[in-house]
Amino acid sequence: MNRVKAAVCRPDGELFQLEELVIEDPRPDEVLVRFTAAGLCHTDLEVAAGRMPTPFPVVAGHEGAGVVEAVGSAVAGFSPGDRVVASFSFCGTCRNCLSGLPAYCPQHFPLNFGAGRPDGSVGLRSVSGEAVHDHFFGQSSFAGQGLCRPSSLVRIPESSEEPDHVLAPLGCGIITGAGAVWNVLRVSPGSTVAVFGAGAVGLSAVMAAVVAGAARIIVSDLHASRRELATQLGATDVVDATAGDTVEQISELTGGQGVDFSVESTGIPEVMSQAVSVLASLGSAALLGVAPAEAELRTNAFALLEGRTVTGSIVGHQAPAVLVPRILDLHRKGLFPLEAMISTYPLEDINKAVDDVRAGTSVKAVLLH
Repeated sequence: MNRVKAAVCRPDGELFQLEELVIEDPRPDEVLVRFTAAGLCHTDLEVAAGRMPTPFPVVAGHEGAGVVEAVGSAVAGFSPGDRVVASFSFCGTCRNCLSGLPAYCPQHFPLNFGAGRPDGSVGLRSVSGEAVHDHFFGQSSFAGQGLCRPSSLVRIPESSEEPDHVLAPLGCGIITGAGAVWNVLRVSPGSTVAVFGAGAVGLSAVMAAVVAGAARIIVSDLHASRRELATQLGATDVVDATAGDTVEQISELTGGQGVDFSVESTGIPEVMSQAVSVLASLGSAALLGVAPAEAELRTNAFALLEGRTVTGSIVGHQAPAVLVPRILDLHRKGLFPLEAMISTYPLEDINKAVDDVRAGTSVKAVLLH
């Protein structure tokens, strides 16, 4: 057993509290990873606020990068010293997992949000012996070490020169936006794309649309700094979401035609409706944001008859072991400059990172252990 520093979510305090915890040795089916970096994602904030089916106290974090420290006796494919990115857990045996779509595993919610082992036990405790839930997304990377499920891990080649703070966000936000463009919408060369929300997911969609050859990429966001960054990353047009009707602004930009594809990344039901409303006939919208459980999507049913389609997408609609290497290859060629949206913070400043993300001054905050 080792002692580790962790950011813990409790129902009666700040969003995150720094604590010293005790971590168990890995069981036969677990991998002990020493995390060096972890991305801060909107889902982590939803968990901390008590709006997800995750028990307290808990160590969140689901965009981890680090080094394998120890491997359980039943684990194959990983060795001590391996660099890894941690993403999400899946069963590996169901129809969706076997077809290469593990994000749609029927066990997705219990494995990722349940924050514990299948037998109900946990691998973290306070120094006084209190159980602290871990195994969040098979990793709980807001701790300096995590007991990981092998399905959550993607091994990074030894030749990779990307620093861990660049690798970490590949576990969720970046593959979510990029994968939606490539695997769900299948954006085609010469097409027009609208992206709603210029956070890490939306900007990853922008970079992916550039790679796909989109001729026009329109980005809508509340913050001027994020709109400027979107332009730097390849957006051809930006829309101030605070300055009038966004749908009308995009309609004017496209001469009343609408767009071929749209990506929604805010989780706001009204914005989801906008992403559908801007579609041209035969256009397709991908909804990526996490809306409240009771939220409803409102759209014009008659408009859908003109061939418009609306779909959801989870974590890139493809196995992370396929998506992560693809993005890293593009990054090495200078075609996916994801570090442009990353700001780093020591773990002790996690709550400042939360404030900066909410204020729009930080796009993708990455915590350093």
